[in-house]
Formats: sequence, C-alpha cells, structure tokens
Amino acid sequence: MKRVKNCLVMVLAFGFLLAFLAAPPGAAAAEKTILIGFTASQTGKFNVEAIRQINGLNLWMSQVNAAGGVKLPNGDVVKFAAKFYDDESKKERVQELYTKLISADKADFLISPYSSPLTDAAAVIAQQYNKIMITTGAASDSTYKKGYTLVYQTYTPASRYLTGAVDLLAKLAPTAKTIAIIHEKDKFSTDVVTALKTYAEGKGYKVPLFEGYEPGATDFAPFINKIPQPVGAIMGGGHFADTITFAKQLYEKKINTSMIALLVAPPEPKFAELGEACISVIGSSQWEPQVKYSPEAAKKAGVEYFGPTVEDFTKTYQAKYNGEVPSYHSAGGYVAGLILQKAIQQAGSTDTAKMKPVLDAMNLMTFYGDIKFDNTPKAHGLQVGHDMVYIQWQKDKAGKPVKQVVWPAAAATAPAFVCPTR
Repeated sequence: MKRVKNCLVMVLAFGFLLAFLAAPPGAAAAEKTILIGFTASQTGKFNVEAIRQINGLNLWMSQVNAAGGVKLPNGDVVKFAAKFYDDESKKERVQELYTKLISADKADFLISPYSSPLTDAAAVIAQQYNKIMITTGAASDSTYKKGYTLVYQTYTPASRYLTGAVDLLAKLAPTAKTIAIIHEKDKFSTDVVTALKTYAEGKGYKVPLFEGYEPGATDFAPFINKIPQPVGAIMGGGHFADTITFAKQLYEKKINTSMIALLVAPPEPKFAELGEACISVIGSSQWEPQVKYSPEAAKKAGVEYFGPTVEDFTKTYQAKYNGEVPSYHSAGGYVAGLILQKAIQQAGSTDTAKMKPVLDAMNLMTFYGDIKFDNTPKAHGLQVGHDMVYIQWQKDKAGKPVKQVVWPAAAATAPAFVCPTR
C-alpha cells in the first residue's frame, strides 16, 4: 500500500512538473493587437486637415507600440494597428465605410473622420454597432445631443470656437461695435457663427451682415462687396481651401477693419504662403506649439497629467515628418489615440462596458490641454474641459510671417494688433 501511495505521489508530482514546463510563469499573458478604424480625406476639400490628423494619430501609435504597448493588470499587452479608407471628403461615403470597418475589418475602436458633417454620419454607425468612437476634427455641438453614449469629443465645441475673438476685439478695439459675418454654409461653420452672432449681440455688438456661401465657393466678391464700411471686425470662413481664398480676396479688395478672425485655415503653417495677405489675420486654434500645458500646471490645477509634454510632442512630430510644424489638427489626431490609451490602461481592459465609465469620468491634462466629457444624457460626450487659443500672423525681425498666440492673455506669446490700413 505504501509503495502504491509513493507511486501516486510521484505521478502527481511528475504531472505538476509537466504542467509547469508546459505553462511557465506568465504564459497566461498574451500580446494582442487591437484595430483602430477610421476614414480619412486623402482627397477632396478636407485633405489638408485630414492628413495632419492622420499624422498625429500615426505618431501616437508608433510611439506607444515602440514603448511596449499598454500593459494590463493580468499581464496582457495591448498594441495597436490602424485600418482606414479615403472618404473623399464625401458624407455619402462615410457610413458605408464605417460599416465595412466594423463588419468586414473587425475594428475594435473608431476614430472619427475630419469635419463635423462626416463625423455626424460616422457617429450613427459607431452607436449602432456598440463601438467607442473618439472624435477629432469635429466641433459641432449637435452631434453630442442625439442620445449617443459611446461618442467622445476631443475638440472644443463649435459654440465656443469664435466667442473668444469677440472678447479679444473688446480689448483690442474698444470703439469697434460692428461685426460682419460671412461663412461657409456647412454644418460646422454654421454652428460656429450662429453661436458667435448670439454671443456678440449679447455683448452689445451689431451684426449688419450675416451671410453664407456655398461649399466649394472660390469667388467671394459678392459677399465682400456687401461688407459695410467702416466695420469693426470681419469673422467667419469655413475650412482650409475656402477660408484661405477668402482671406486673400479680403486683402486684395483692401477692406479696412480692426480685426479679421477666421476659421480653420489661419492656424495651419501653410497659411503663411499668403505673404502680406496673412499678416494680422487671427484664427481660432485648438492647440499651438507655444501653449503652456505641463505636469506642473496639472499639479497646480489638481488633475492628472498624461502623455508627452508639449515640447516632446512637437519635437518628435517634426522629427517624424521632415521638420513640419504640427498644427492643431496634428495634435488632435495624437490626443485621440492618447485618450483611448488612457481609457484602456485605467479600465484594465479593452471591453467597451469597462472602458465607458472610465471615459465618462475622465478628467486630465495632456500636452493638448484639458480633457473632460459631459456625461449627462442631454449632451453625452461633448468636450467640456478643453479651451480654444487664438493666434495672429505677425512679422518676425526679418519681416517674415510668424504665428503668435495672442489670446487668452495668460497664454499670449505676443500682443495682438489691429489690421493695418489697406
């Protein structure tokens, strides 16, 4: 009997040894790659902004993967890959392609296209298929007021896009009391200027001109000719292509005003190619390389800081993209990935049900600024933490165009000045 027991012990011990050899410590851990799906306007009217957005996202992805991915509490490691299609800047392409990304390509998470109209179309699909989507390059408030629960906004909402320009105008030209608004008749631009008009009138300004032009417009003379003279400020625009042409034609028409504040195009480095026509133009920006967000600022504000510093992001972006200065579209693409990374890390999972409460409660500072989402049913996912900064094109000592942050005062790198008489 004793011999049988000894044999049984030996068999069990041998069995445990084989199990140990077959499954060494940490064998339960695994590396998995999750797929981020999105469309990107490689062609069409949004291609300049969309390419910057892709650049930022790709930089984040390459950095997090090179650093070993996101480590989960169970020892698993999550790395990232991307799958995207060209939406051609067309809304009608978006829903078909996002459905394909989920159904055929098996995307785990979604990033939005660039622009509010395209994102509005994609958000429907994200919610329908129970996929978390981080939106970037999409500022319209209305997308987040449709009852979606898995769509989270990176940008400052459109309703606050140009209101700061009114505050700056009050400081810059106290006697100016009129604002002419000319804008693209698309969802984003219309949302921005509707909120701008309400805000300006509430501050005592009159709006003698409030007109929209069709998307794709290239001749703005019919609208410029309607601007009453004198006028305190001209505000509006739309996206890159139309706004840069609008700014050029305002210069050529010798319109005199204290301020020109336009959407999307002015913060882009390529705006400097306008030469003299860019000088004094102000633009609302989600982010600039000169911003002051830092771990120290986060500590002072009592919030967590997550991700690279402003300096590190800017330096690595320029190194990766041949010296190109990152625009706010670039920063938006990067921070969209950073938000996903933080949510996975904190939830300890890539499961939607576990990540959603983390995103709902997120309150942190990044190189891009504050990130916090509205978590009420009325406007779920709307960005409530991040604020705009305003830039103005000025001249450096050599007389070349240089971009300066001029508002808010605490973030300014140079004082703003009124438009020169033309």
